[in-house]
Amino acid sequence: MLKKPRETRSASLLRKAAMFVTSAGVAASLVVAPAPATAQPALPALPALSSASPAAFVQYAETSLRNTAYAPGSGVQDLIWNARNSLRVQVDQFFGRDKATADRLKAEIDRIVEMLSPGLIAARTPKPAPKPAPKPAPKPAPKPAPAPKPAPRSNPCPPQAKACVDIRNQKSWLQNNGRIYYGPVTVATGKAGYETPKGWHRVNRKVRDEISYEFGNAPMPFATYFTYNGIAFHQGDPAYRSHGCVRMYRQDAIKYFNDLQIGDQVYVF
Repeated sequence: MLKKPRETRSASLLRKAAMFVTSAGVAASLVVAPAPATAQPALPALPALSSASPAAFVQYAETSLRNTAYAPGSGVQDLIWNARNSLRVQVDQFFGRDKATADRLKAEIDRIVEMLSPGLIAARTPKPAPKPAPKPAPKPAPKPAPAPKPAPRSNPCPPQAKACVDIRNQKSWLQNNGRIYYGPVTVATGKAGYETPKGWHRVNRKVRDEISYEFGNAPMPFATYFTYNGIAFHQGDPAYRSHGCVRMYRQDAIKYFNDLQIGDQVYVF
């Protein structure tokens, strides 16, 4: 009595692979021939596989994908995409130990998919996240502050004042506990009829890009107000007297704007 030859392990693996595709919905397209109305040519039958060789798997994959591509009805691209992903899973299962072979088989599968549905893989593959922007170069260390200029011979400005304005000499400076650390700088105070108010004041607000609505929208950059009726330190030409504000060069106005805080005392004398 003749014994039936045993099925080889390799053939068994490929038979299981075909069953896997069936479970993924690909086999549905393999058994459906193109509708006569579409005039599609008859599809080649799935070849009998005798061993789990890479070449046999490529033939099996191409037949599966071609039958899927010729399936009637809508949603063919979805079927091709699902079949492609199922075949790649099978590659990992049956050839995963040989990475080079597995990568080559996956590339063959994608080549066939691209031939049947150009652009499908690119359209459905997530784009890699953008690389983070390079960190900006560190800023150079700031230059050391210049040594304080000597104070005027007579400094009637009380030590508790943070900013002082000397109307007679048209000078101003910043100090800590009576020690001058910035200035004296040249300023222009109010002209006759618009005198800058003398005495004690406190910084109450700061506006970087200020304009004077009262005097024709004149620019008042880096305005540091120390009264509630519009008197402020701000950038301007100290060659001309003001309408009450304390004009100063840009770099001085920026320094006052940055250093003076709400509540700091200003003394005008």
